[in-house]
Amino acid sequence: MIAGLPHATELPDRVGVLVLGSGLAGCAALLAAAEAGQYAVMLEKTDEIGGSTVRSAGLSAYAGTDEQAAQGIADSVELLRKDLLETGKHRSDEALVDLYCDHQLDTYRWLKDHGVRYGEVHAASGQSVPRSHPTDTTGMLTGLLKAAGRLGARLVTGTAARRILREDGRVVGVEVDGPAGPHRIDADAVVVATGGFSRSPELLARFAPQLEHALHAGGPGCTGDGMLLAWQLGAGVVDTPYVKGTYGIYHRPHPGEDGTGILAVYKGAIAVNCEGRRFVDESLPYKEIGDAALAQPGVTTWQVFDAQVMAASNDEVPIYEFAGRERAGMLLRGETVAELEAAVGLPEGSLIATVEDYNRRIRDGEPDQLGRRALSSTVGDLLPLDRPPFYAHPSGTVVLATYCGLTVDTTMRVVDVLGEPIERLYAAGEVVGGFHGAGYMTGTSIGKAGIFGRIAGAAAAAEESGLTW
Repeated sequence: MIAGLPHATELPDRVGVLVLGSGLAGCAALLAAAEAGQYAVMLEKTDEIGGSTVRSAGLSAYAGTDEQAAQGIADSVELLRKDLLETGKHRSDEALVDLYCDHQLDTYRWLKDHGVRYGEVHAASGQSVPRSHPTDTTGMLTGLLKAAGRLGARLVTGTAARRILREDGRVVGVEVDGPAGPHRIDADAVVVATGGFSRSPELLARFAPQLEHALHAGGPGCTGDGMLLAWQLGAGVVDTPYVKGTYGIYHRPHPGEDGTGILAVYKGAIAVNCEGRRFVDESLPYKEIGDAALAQPGVTTWQVFDAQVMAASNDEVPIYEFAGRERAGMLLRGETVAELEAAVGLPEGSLIATVEDYNRRIRDGEPDQLGRRALSSTVGDLLPLDRPPFYAHPSGTVVLATYCGLTVDTTMRVVDVLGEPIERLYAAGEVVGGFHGAGYMTGTSIGKAGIFGRIAGAAAAAEESGLTW
């Protein structure tokens, strides 16, 4: 456990706001509730904080920030909204998209006021301009928890919720696994921020059988607990048909893999299959590339790039940390394309022909055979792969997050299958459905965790107390 966190060793009997889960959504909710004057307690079922947040690339999607202005990036809330709806294929709940857009700058400033710092902004999946803001996720969560602790909030780890309790139509607390057995914690409101179900083979088999051959990652506690607990109360669940894997993970377990993979394709690489052929427009959202990769023979594919792409490596952003992969021995290398082809073990002449065709079309201004027109989404001019040495990263598809789940209104109250709010039950983060729709913009998972977590915590804190203190 990180030193200085507001850790409690005993379970409380009653709290104002009870938060389940310690990723960014939970930490933001806890701090917002504490800032509103409530006694707020967070329960984390594992022994470590962070969930999937600390296993992510640490990118947040904001528009109109100081960092963008310093880099000369012109962005707007209107463009952000347009990108979100288009990336989600207009299957998103527009009210939640608008909520994100309306509160994203306020939340960005709130986080910066609490010590969060962002680095160089990059373009990535679904963004028509660069808006991926990197940060140290562990440092961010630690700062928020310490700030909440100074306001009286507390954190209890190693404690799993067994059941959300409801009496007379409203949520009144949670039953948890305590050291001596079941323990009841009464609460004026409960915020579910438990993440998705990327670590649950049973739920993945139920909702996403197409990911049978994908690798599984995400937070170790992400087994769908919160979704199931709220589902038991009649909560609605949406977006399950759109669960997708993420492209770019190393194709097998490796000590150098931190769980995010790399996306050299967004800096100029091409993706090829075991036949040495390209199989996808590499500028597409990486979850769509992941789907295409899973359909390839043998599943494993390769991101192929040259020295020019390698020069764009950035150790601050895990998905662009190409040089770190080389140091870890995770890249294959050749001084020529032919040498790289042999190193990968592709059919003789296949990669050579693919790279030659790709380069020729760029040089002659011909349309790309798979429709690629930019490096990422609509950002960045295509680059020929012609500067040795050449590299290949064996790449698979991984389930890092599920991005579907509970239906909520614009105060983050959980809504049941008939469209009625479940009184005093709130949700935020990955466990919430409806926002992403059928596609995913890079940075919106961390982004919505902070934005929606803060909203949920403040709304939960505003509930009138029914407890005897």
